[in-house]
Amino acid sequence: MKPSSRLIVALDTPSRDRALDLARTLRGQVAVFKVGLELYTAVGPSILRDLKSLGAEIFLDLKFHDIPNTVARAVAEAARLGVAMLDLHLSGGAAMARRAVDELDAVCDLHQLRRPALLGITVPTSLSGEDLAALGIGRTPEEQVLALAALGKEAGLDGVVASPRELAALRQRFGPDWIIVTPGIRPSGSPADDQVRTLTPKEAVEAGADYLVVGRPITGAADPSEAAREILRSIIR
Repeated sequence: MKPSSRLIVALDTPSRDRALDLARTLRGQVAVFKVGLELYTAVGPSILRDLKSLGAEIFLDLKFHDIPNTVARAVAEAARLGVAMLDLHLSGGAAMARRAVDELDAVCDLHQLRRPALLGITVPTSLSGEDLAALGIGRTPEEQVLALAALGKEAGLDGVVASPRELAALRQRFGPDWIIVTPGIRPSGSPADDQVRTLTPKEAVEAGADYLVVGRPITGAADPSEAAREILRSIIR
């Protein structure tokens, strides 16, 4: 995989203009942009069309989590919007995940749509072992990630979203062909912000990440283009 293909920039802003300005600035360096809850809620699905008109691929990061039928229908609508990747919370259970996979396959086959990669959210990078314990979960973060990933694999998902700290264990258990998308990436010297389980871009790629999701270290930089270039340089050294 080309280094430039690995980098996903998170457009975590409520502003359409800011999101599109970033996409234009980074065009040619970054192929995939993440649209999450903040931007999607503020602007709506039209932002996806705007980004696609710039030649961008989209990771729709809405982390669906509801009853199986509701999630399945939402996943189908996301496929109609032409996104490249989307995700759901594996804590929603096996039935929800399986129903989403079945609906996605059926809709894409029926309407001859490009099938987006469907990923499972494991344990958010902002949660520590103490946070899991407070939620009544007796596993360590790594144990919980592996358990949820196994559920997703069995349900037919294409991969997972997981923190850098669980990369090596995931790659060892599920092999080279399963997609691993990794947030919580922080270049050397960058503040962790609200992330708890982080690695540098180079460390994450070496541990087995397919895609790196980077937000504030790029979008909050004085020169986002140079910040992206430095991250790309770091993963090919």
